[in-house]
Amino acid sequence: MDPDTEERRQRDALRAAQLYYLQDQTMESIARELGTSRSSVSRLLSFARDTGVVEITVRSPHARGERLERAIAERFGVAPLVVPVPLGVSDVDRLERVAMTAARTLGNFIDSHMTVGIAWGSTMSAMSRHVIPKVVDNVTVVQMNGAGNTQTTGIDYASRILQRFGDAYGAQVQQFAVPAFFDDPATKRALWRERSVVRLLRVQGAMDVAVFGLGAPFAETRSHVYIGGYLEPAEYESLRCDEVVGDLATVFFRADGSSSGIALNERASGPELAHIRQVARRVCVVSGAQKLATLRGALAGGLVTDLVLDEALATALVASA
Repeated sequence: MDPDTEERRQRDALRAAQLYYLQDQTMESIARELGTSRSSVSRLLSFARDTGVVEITVRSPHARGERLERAIAERFGVAPLVVPVPLGVSDVDRLERVAMTAARTLGNFIDSHMTVGIAWGSTMSAMSRHVIPKVVDNVTVVQMNGAGNTQTTGIDYASRILQRFGDAYGAQVQQFAVPAFFDDPATKRALWRERSVVRLLRVQGAMDVAVFGLGAPFAETRSHVYIGGYLEPAEYESLRCDEVVGDLATVFFRADGSSSGIALNERASGPELAHIRQVARRVCVVSGAQKLATLRGALAGGLVTDLVLDEALATALVASA
């Protein structure tokens, strides 16, 4: 599309949005004013929503979700957003709905001159497909953990996720091209002294916002890291012995949120959880009641400031408190 056509489309979308949302005009009257069809107005309004010209907030003070949000905020000290999802929906559709909602609210946390950390995974992959563009300056999007294993470098998978976030915010994207888990802790320690890696670690250390899902190694529906060839049977046994309930950016934690003494963390490429806690905004996106123990561990460890979750998981969380 040539620049003049694109500019005209943006101008018409803005005008249509103003007439529809601010002046309560019908699509028919807007079509007459713009000299176009009703279907064209519908497409302009969709374009306005998809490009961030229009942001829609839904408030229902008497809804069950509102009561759950209030209970979670009071008991766990986080800012929750409960996504209504019918009980009969599949795990895949449930994740997609939660990820879409999270993606469309993420812009509230992003501003100019920020560094945004992204932990790759199934949830972030789904979320990246729905991020609403926002005009900001000097934003950096950085990969929080490596994605390579014995079968793939993981670069293509992780870069697609990061680039979608980067494109939405006009950001510089910083990839972290290292394995998800090293074979030997000594190899990790040596690489962590390399200047190129030190530079990326400093970018991670400057994160203003961290966005992540939670992995659950023993849940019925497993996360990408547990189905993508990253761990061997002996490593699962090690996680059981260390009483692991989940991971954040491939760094593992127990039910009480602790992570020290977990053998596999010595080989993990994600940031230490103590560093995560220092990030001002920590946006956790999680779905499915099977991740209750994982979520409780993350909350116990102080890893979350903002939480997006489905209604079934929210209900289970409140009931377990």
